Amino acid sequence: MNLLEEYYKSRDEEQRLLSQHGQVEYLTTMKYIRECLSCFSDPEILEVGAGTGRYSVALAKEGYSVTAVELVAHNLDVLRSKLDGTEPITAVQGNALDMSAFRDRSFDLTMLLGPMYHLYTFEDKKQALAEAVRVTKPGGYILVAYCMNEPTVIQYVFLSGHLSDVLKADALLTDDWHCKSEPKEIFELVRTEDIARLNAGFSFDRVKLVASDGAAHYMSDFIDNMDRETFAKWMEYHFAVCERQDLIGASNHTLDILKVRIRETF
Repeated sequence: MNLLEEYYKSRDEEQRLLSQHGQVEYLTTMKYIRECLSCFSDPEILEVGAGTGRYSVALAKEGYSVTAVELVAHNLDVLRSKLDGTEPITAVQGNALDMSAFRDRSFDLTMLLGPMYHLYTFEDKKQALAEAVRVTKPGGYILVAYCMNEPTVIQYVFLSGHLSDVLKADALLTDDWHCKSEPKEIFELVRTEDIARLNAGFSFDRVKLVASDGAAHYMSDFIDNMDRETFAKWMEYHFAVCERQDLIGASNHTLDILKVRIRETF
């Protein structure tokens, strides 16, 4: 908890999301959020790990009923500072591993757009997913974001020149170049097969697995300097390819779109 507090206090998460390359992830995630919401007439939305409210506040200002849960007090303060009191949003401090404050089958859309970045064991990730399934209505959607392994190897290890440091620290990489994370590394990194293993056994079906930002981080400086017309074309290209499964593992962030099965009763 202290490590997360220190990390988010020392970094301007708002600026990252508002940068042009950060907008790729935001616009992509909002595109698929809207697709899910279009299935409901008056949806109830839960965002677990709401951060500074980039998604929750935007949706609440559009009139959607939102419950925003955030672990880090600093992020929650930033989120609340964006509200004028007219938005249909409840913002509370809470933990993705324990959603006991919420009844079973309460929400049409449950979003975990940050918790999987900071859960370091398979058991904790399973628990967060189990809680999301429990509070989501049958036929509802769960959106889960992940940080992917390969972009970190390519960008941090090689492009940023940390190869020798990483090789000296035996605890950071497996023999097949999978990053091993602990709380001091802040972010947990996965591959698509890890996500598939995590999803196994739950009463939901995958709708789509999407590359949220694709090549945006590899090309961040270039994208930030694009004019509006070029950036619009970049987004057009990105939306055309972001569902291609051969490109998923190369994206810094992915979005797993899951639909809770409607339980049959006899």
